[in-house]
Amino acid sequence: MTKKNDFDLKDFMPYLLNQAAEVMSRDFEVIYRSRYGMLRTEWRVVFHLGRYGAMTAKDICDRARIHKTKVSRAVRALETKRFLRREQQVNDRRHESLSLTPTGQRVFEDLLKEARTYDKEVMSQFSDGDAAQIRKVLIQIAQL
Repeated sequence: MTKKNDFDLKDFMPYLLNQAAEVMSRDFEVIYRSRYGMLRTEWRVVFHLGRYGAMTAKDICDRARIHKTKVSRAVRALETKRFLRREQQVNDRRHESLSLTPTGQRVFEDLLKEARTYDKEVMSQFSDGDAAQIRKVLIQIAQL
């Protein structure tokens, strides 16, 4: 390669991170899609509500860094599946509070168990020190 063409996409950090995320996401997707018919954004909405409790769609967008259109679609799908419910906020009727239904809570608990198992399996391929370093670096990158 010449000097001006020495850029290699496979060594570009955003590309590497995206490739790693896609591989892991596709592997875990098999579980939530086959069991509950959920898409990736739906799974992420369920996990945010299960972990943090009731919140608005905007809160989920901000925390998860997901576009509002995708969250809106996921909320509709999860409501149809009876995994979540919407309630107008008393102090501002323009906003809705989203929360898991008892069925949604059971789905969350099941998938949380599976997520922990999956995470443990993936990270078992690395030494404890490397696993800790990977997590530390990814957290730093996510906070840029």
